[in-house]
Amino acid sequence: MGLNHVSSLLHRPGTVLCCAILCTLLACNADQPESSDQQAPQMAPKVAPELTADASREPAAEPSAPGTVNPSTWPAASAPMARDEALEKRLDELLSNMSLEQKIGQIVQPDIASITPAEAAQYRIGSVLNGGNSAPAGQQYAPAEQWLALADEFYLAAIDPSLPGPTIPLIWGSDAVHGHGNVIGATLFPHNVGLGAADNPELIREIGRITALEMRVTGLDWTFAPTLAVARDDRWGRTYESYSEDPNRVTRYANTVIEGLQGSLSTDQFLNDSRVIATAKHFLADGGTELGRDQGDAVGSEADLRTIHGAPYPAALKAGAQAVMASFSSWQGVKHHGNKSLLTGLLKERWGFDGFVVGDWNGHGQIPGCSNENCPQALLAGLDMYMAPDSWRGLYDSLLSQAQNGEIPLPRLDDAVRRILRVKFRAGIFDAPKPSERQYAGDLSLLGSDAHRQVARQAVRESLVLLKNQGGALPLAAGGRYLVAGSAAKNISQQSGGWTLTWQGTDLTNEDFPGATSILDGLKQAVSAAGGELIYDPAGTGDHGDIDGAIVVFGEQPYAEFKGDRDHVAFAPPVADHLATLRHLAEKNLPVVSVFLAGRPLWVNPEINLSDAFVVAWLPGSEGGGVADVLFGDADFKGTLPMSWPADAGQSPLNDGDGQTPQFPLGYGLKFADTQWAGALSEDPKVENLGGSADTLMRKGKAAPGWALQLISQGQIAVLGDGPGTLDNNALSAKPIDINGQEDAWRMQWSGSALGLMTVLGDGPKNWMRESNGDVALSLELAVQSITPATTVDLMVLCGAGCMASVPVTAAIQQRATDSASAIVSLPLKCFAAAGADMTQITALQIISAGPLTLDLSSVTLASASPNDMQCPDLAGDTP
Repeated sequence: MGLNHVSSLLHRPGTVLCCAILCTLLACNADQPESSDQQAPQMAPKVAPELTADASREPAAEPSAPGTVNPSTWPAASAPMARDEALEKRLDELLSNMSLEQKIGQIVQPDIASITPAEAAQYRIGSVLNGGNSAPAGQQYAPAEQWLALADEFYLAAIDPSLPGPTIPLIWGSDAVHGHGNVIGATLFPHNVGLGAADNPELIREIGRITALEMRVTGLDWTFAPTLAVARDDRWGRTYESYSEDPNRVTRYANTVIEGLQGSLSTDQFLNDSRVIATAKHFLADGGTELGRDQGDAVGSEADLRTIHGAPYPAALKAGAQAVMASFSSWQGVKHHGNKSLLTGLLKERWGFDGFVVGDWNGHGQIPGCSNENCPQALLAGLDMYMAPDSWRGLYDSLLSQAQNGEIPLPRLDDAVRRILRVKFRAGIFDAPKPSERQYAGDLSLLGSDAHRQVARQAVRESLVLLKNQGGALPLAAGGRYLVAGSAAKNISQQSGGWTLTWQGTDLTNEDFPGATSILDGLKQAVSAAGGELIYDPAGTGDHGDIDGAIVVFGEQPYAEFKGDRDHVAFAPPVADHLATLRHLAEKNLPVVSVFLAGRPLWVNPEINLSDAFVVAWLPGSEGGGVADVLFGDADFKGTLPMSWPADAGQSPLNDGDGQTPQFPLGYGLKFADTQWAGALSEDPKVENLGGSADTLMRKGKAAPGWALQLISQGQIAVLGDGPGTLDNNALSAKPIDINGQEDAWRMQWSGSALGLMTVLGDGPKNWMRESNGDVALSLELAVQSITPATTVDLMVLCGAGCMASVPVTAAIQQRATDSASAIVSLPLKCFAAAGADMTQITALQIISAGPLTLDLSSVTLASASPNDMQCPDLAGDTP
């Protein structure tokens, strides 16, 4: 139907939406700030001596312009590899023979879900990526052979001898952030927060080597790793991608993980057939944003930027990192993708970085004055390669035009292309055969091999942190009889977290992890080998006779990026059934060992109080047997907290040296011998509302905190609470119904007599810009009971004074009418942006029906979208 059609409906006689009501909705709470949270002061921690010394030798005043660094105050560095004159001469020759079109192709990176090999050849594309939800032929669980075959197709297309000009091989980048987690059967290591707890740099080196080797099996040659963020606010949804809040611990890992992935400089291992190009990310201060908001703004001083967040990068560059990824986030209001003082002044000039700077997923489009398809500012600031997954065609055209008319100076374009080609030469891409003919390619015995899984299991053992061991509850005697409770015990997806087969790590079963071991299976194997017995009861409430103790496994559900952002640091799952289990077991006076799966420190004082022993297992990955190794005493605890643990739910940011008292400090971790316990911990969370989620507008028929449900038509409003609601003109009515539970949905009935709007109204503007930039969709769980063929249905967002954007969903609703069972209707948020919405000022969502319609609506959420859901309807008509 489209926005124009909706606007015409709004002004039809008999279907006019009262202007006063519309204006009220558009401006609703527009003056309220998004959050009134105050950050606790952060004091700079101890930093690496060489960083302090370099900075002190060249003191300078803080720059006057916000967001502009003064590179002379940062430690000086130089490129770790001597200039290769023969290589530079070869680059000169290659550049002189390349057309302008070829050069633009090198700096634009599409996603494999949005480009074919033939198109890559046509546009002379220099690289591709697979996003978290992209895979060969759109098959999320494509086997390794298909990845290798597609790598061959892209490679051969790029070097087609019939193409004009020099042939330049293509490289493929992937988020192998805790192993080659995009591919079925690969080894999955603990996420970075767990590896930070292990504090074993040499183990990290080996993990990097194995990850690179398993990537090579599938023909890939570039990873978007490691993340070198120093997470300073655990509300951040990417906290688990950080090794530590301590820049020193992150710095200790920076060089070894790079060397593991790429091989050591000045050796024959460097970027050989067993290694891949590494990417230090996200430059800079992605772990230091205000309120822990992903893609947000770091507002600290340049000294904090330098000594905390910048600390790991010199070590990574010294190890030879060939790519650096710019952060989505900003510093003092200036987006990093457009910050020339950082990308050029500091990284390239002060530090002598001669590799290339790659953007993040359409990150250039967030620069003021830019769009995803048009942003010369990023290149001029120092970005060398645009990550333009689904916007690459428009971006290619605009960059080409800007290079032709001089808006982009040719020397800057040539410099960007030279940097990309230099890395390709160093990585041997020009001299290598097609991916399937390279050493290790297709050797499936290496993918998830026993040797690799043993290293992952070691990493699990060393990452576990013991917070409590009252009365010597651990270790357990493997020959005993034990109860295991908690659904997480047998959920490999939950123990692996986000960035696992899918972007969010969700919608998976254990069958999707061949060769992996759940925590439950690891426990079973250990007990069986010792002649003991293990009983699994997820609720833990059955009568199991005499048992020696209980192990309860629970924790966070998988998430990635901004989907994991929180307003507090309490562990607050939608259903707290684990507490009922713990209380039941405590009443039976059974020794209880809790195993907590989490991507960050969370306030769990009630859970700790109900446990005799409390183990933080982080996100251990595919080798859950490592948990059993320690619980049954084959190894003592080694891990220590890489981040301070909160004493209440509102204690974030919380960092060592900031003057606050944590529940457990940075570096805390008990051994078996540590059996004394001081007593019960405070169970006052000091946060009023521990429920709700930024991703939820309505769930199970109830509006989420911060949202309200209304019916609107012709100036009339009916607020939906616990009972039915009906408008006086009978255009729209709603009543609560039962589907899977008591009153867990609303039956909405549009009579067709007048335009009716079912409205989910926010208590203030919501910023959905980052969500609309990613693969996030508005997801409605509904069942269509009846609809006439002539009825048209739109979804509309209100987005500030005078702003509204509508997208037609008639085809999807009509399709659901063939089956009255509940189903999900998903609409990418980017569709509202394309329709003109200001995605930073969303105040309401409306379902608008022009005609008779009856549907049952139970939930409205923001959810990860599959590639099949990412197409927008025709905004000018009603074509899906």
